[in-house]
Amino acid sequence: MKKYARAVTLSVTAVFGSLLVGTHAVDAQSYPTKPIRLVVPAAAGGPTDAIARMVAESMSRGLGQPVVVENIGGAGGTIGMGRVAKSPADGYTVAVWHIAQATAPSLYNNLQYNVVDDFESIGRIADAPMTVVGKKGLAPGNIAELVGWLQQQQEKAVYGHAGTGSASHLCALMFLSAIKAKPTALPYRGTGPAMADLLGGQFDFMCDQTTNTTPQIKNSAIKAYAATTKKRLSVFPDLPTLQESGYKDFEVAAWHAMWAPKGVPEAALTRLRAELQKALKDKAVIERLAKLGVEPVPAAQQGPEPLAAHLKAEVESWAKVIKEAGVTAN
Repeated sequence: MKKYARAVTLSVTAVFGSLLVGTHAVDAQSYPTKPIRLVVPAAAGGPTDAIARMVAESMSRGLGQPVVVENIGGAGGTIGMGRVAKSPADGYTVAVWHIAQATAPSLYNNLQYNVVDDFESIGRIADAPMTVVGKKGLAPGNIAELVGWLQQQQEKAVYGHAGTGSASHLCALMFLSAIKAKPTALPYRGTGPAMADLLGGQFDFMCDQTTNTTPQIKNSAIKAYAATTKKRLSVFPDLPTLQESGYKDFEVAAWHAMWAPKGVPEAALTRLRAELQKALKDKAVIERLAKLGVEPVPAAQQGPEPLAAHLKAEVESWAKVIKEAGVTAN
């Protein structure tokens, strides 16, 4: 009887196990079954928000479920990314963020998550060039005059940025370090509200992504002084770069990527990665990005492995820059 009972137990276990396998297979095939939350750790209306919404719209069609953007700004993106890190690892929460993911470890001593180990890499999206821009009525007429003016004005001049550690802040720090000027900083919770105040003439200049500055430059609502890229921007061929203006090796771009909490099932990750890469081949997305002076990264850089390697390299690279600048967010 004992042998028989043992055989029955083994049989029941085997059947139960096969049912679990079958259930997982069905879940994998049906994912997603509900809307996906896409967290943008910055204010609505900013450059990262614009890129995220373009990608979300395209991915929604491929996934057959809405990809709903949720803006959670503050603390250089660490509030939003912290919530993503602690979200259920079920494939229904993802984030689109940028270079600030790499700078957070050097800026925040009490960071509540590990930027590398607490996230799954979905893929790299695009590298947004940066531009140095000023309010419409700013006196300097070109980049050389702006540099001279800032060196003369020092703390009397005021620049805005999207918060400590943001792409606009880091770009401005590098620019100001290069020209040896120390104007007064005016931080905002995102470049959306910062741009609104620049348009209103509330401060003098800022360094911001083309996703945010292109429409305003084209409308002559702000003044464009220089691009932070090696080559001139196709969207603004007459705008000089800082490199050609005499600042050797000056290059800053706000790269954007998508992550999910650590531990998301492989089936969900595979689907999300595939749909993101489809979105980056979507003609509508490419055309909309191009109007903002942005292009999707090359296919070889879009996958999760290249993104993971890039993030680790950027963490190390920016640690040196931030240490030399003596900047901290704590």
